[in-house]
Amino acid sequence: MSDIIIIGGGIAGISAAAQIAPHAKVTVLEREDELAYHASGRSAAAFIEDYGNAVVRELNSASVDYLTNANGGVLSKRGMMLLAKKEEREDFQSEAKSFGLNEISKSEAKEKIPLISTKIVSYSAYRKDVSDIDTDLLFQNFLKEARSFGTLVHTKAEVNSISFEKNRWNLITTKGEYSCEILINATGAWADHTARMAGIETLKFTPYRRSIARIPVPGGFDPNDWPLFGGVNESWYAKPDAGQLIVSPAEEDPLEPQDAWADDIILAEGIARFEELMEHPVERTTSNWAGLRTFSPDRSLVIGPAKDNPQFYWLCGQGGYGFQTAAAASQLTSDIILSRPTQLSKDVCEALSPKRFL
Repeated sequence: MSDIIIIGGGIAGISAAAQIAPHAKVTVLEREDELAYHASGRSAAAFIEDYGNAVVRELNSASVDYLTNANGGVLSKRGMMLLAKKEEREDFQSEAKSFGLNEISKSEAKEKIPLISTKIVSYSAYRKDVSDIDTDLLFQNFLKEARSFGTLVHTKAEVNSISFEKNRWNLITTKGEYSCEILINATGAWADHTARMAGIETLKFTPYRRSIARIPVPGGFDPNDWPLFGGVNESWYAKPDAGQLIVSPAEEDPLEPQDAWADDIILAEGIARFEELMEHPVERTTSNWAGLRTFSPDRSLVIGPAKDNPQFYWLCGQGGYGFQTAAAASQLTSDIILSRPTQLSKDVCEALSPKRFL
């Protein structure tokens, strides 16, 4: 018997377990054969503090100290560059300002990324304080901490039914029956499905597919010191990865919750947009994959108790910001459940609360 059960073994669920476990008996249930199988295992692994809406950016900022310092830190310098064609000047200026990028010359851009074509690229902007996140290390740090305080983590434990009686939740899973006082929904794309099983009103989350391909670097360049770079209006982005590049069309195609796969046509379109701004063509891909980025209706995370039952907690809607917000989101979840003051402002907490959808 647990005090708290967390459904979902991705970064949201495991980070919440790490924060709560010193104060309560926690069990994590994951339906897949392994943890971090879906969105958490398919992240582009970048930390951009100015990414997302205003509420998400507050969580990004509140996570910086943990990502930088806890357990030796998980960030490494990467940088970020925005590229645009001549006809994209207005959108370029707007997006560069939004991301806090400073415009640089074409020659400076070419020096940082020799692959780009200065015949096609007319504008570029850059900032150096964007980082890679060692997502595996961050996840394992949270998992190790959670287990050190006695958290039980069960994989292959799909929840088939949820009921509430005598002030406790009762769950029937493929690994047996579980009972708890507080239930945390950290099921990503399956957030509404889990709520329905528990008799909780859904919040209308939407999973969106994002596809990624890994390619050998056109022209044979060494990309290891290159920044993350992309086109305006998130038409594509690319990032060095193990001596190659990962390229994404940055699409948002709504899908039902599922084990997502890349769409070959969408990938080809994104790679073509990338290729248009480069001096050398893409010859082949070495692998591809897709993940689901799940958003609430207002594209902010949802953290807090459900209006239907204060013993059911939402920790959902991470969208594409799960890793970079995990430290602050899990801390807030813990603070709310344990009735402790939080370092986040009242306005931010209200903007994250499920009550905003009442």
